[in-house]
Amino acid sequence: MLRFDVRDRASFNAAHITGAQHLTQGNLSALISGTTRRTPILIYCYHGHASQEYAQTFSDFGFAEVYSLDGGYEAWRQRVPAQNGSANVGPTLAAWLAAEGFPADGVDARIANRTTPLMKAAYLGNVAIIRELLAAGAAVAAINADGNNALWLACVGQHLDAIDALVEAGIDLDNRNDNGATALMYASSSGRADVVAHLLAKGADISAETLDGFTALDMAASLECLSLLRHAAKATARPVPEVRP
Repeated sequence: MLRFDVRDRASFNAAHITGAQHLTQGNLSALISGTTRRTPILIYCYHGHASQEYAQTFSDFGFAEVYSLDGGYEAWRQRVPAQNGSANVGPTLAAWLAAEGFPADGVDARIANRTTPLMKAAYLGNVAIIRELLAAGAAVAAINADGNNALWLACVGQHLDAIDALVEAGIDLDNRNDNGATALMYASSSGRADVVAHLLAKGADISAETLDGFTALDMAASLECLSLLRHAAKATARPVPEVRP
């Protein structure tokens, strides 16, 4: 993630977020043309107003992941030293947390629908942040207000690499939400065949049932999902013992 400081030069020279570059109207065009559109961008000013205009400019030029730091440098200065009790929360992670509406040190903080930073990163498919959160001690088993864990959110966004990172971290592959549904059931019912195949390869349980008694196979929304689940069901079926007279 690139960090840009749009305050005046004297303020930037006096203090700035580690790794930040000074951004002005004078060097804006050069920085935009010299940066790949896939690079995440964080922009901050004094209190969070001017940075929004710069962020909009980057978005207009096709940058997919652009953040304006809520509250600006002053909020950063007041929150990070006072509240960040964990040395594991580095400047990139702290900036991302603040930009997404979490406390700068809140690796397990909650926002709307009891969403945690790990869930938000999973939904966005931001694997680098997922790994930073896990390294900082984020709870991989946390669930939101619907009973879903971060894996479900990664499946919603169809982020296979995020699924990999979460499974490697030991997330419950078969977590059941308040309706008894698993991530595999969601992927099947929404026709996400690539996610279904990925979850099956990771060992997801095809026999799990919702509170109403439906399995992922029952809920298949496409022929491809149906085929994948039928094949998996056959592969896991126990052979019928031969009865000899």
